[in-house]
Amino acid sequence: MPGPSTSSPLAPEIAARLKRDADGLVCAVVQQHDTGEVLMVGWMDDEALHRTLTTGRVTFWSRSRQEYWRKGDTSGHTQHVHGVALDCDGDAVLVRVAQVGAACHTGSRTCFEGRDLPVTGAA
Repeated sequence: MPGPSTSSPLAPEIAARLKRDADGLVCAVVQQHDTGEVLMVGWMDDEALHRTLTTGRVTFWSRSRQEYWRKGDTSGHTQHVHGVALDCDGDAVLVRVAQVGAACHTGSRTCFEGRDLPVTGAA
């Protein structure tokens, strides 16, 4: 299981800026680099972020399977990294990618497609 450790594979200046949850994870929002479309949300520990930054392919920590997974290794629906940004609080990263195929395990382009909730208090 991931978690805070005394040694991080990340550069010290990056590791010091991360605000991990109790499980040592940060939220990773994945966005199509050229359109800004939000594709999915996953979780990363230091090792997953390190792999993402150094391989050019997005790696997540699966909370349900308790293992690393590189997007597309099984499905062929890969995410090629164009940039990564840390948010102002340090508890989330924005991963800008070129998505090949569907981003969602259901086969949808995004994990949010067709899942709009009714908003009744809109201005």
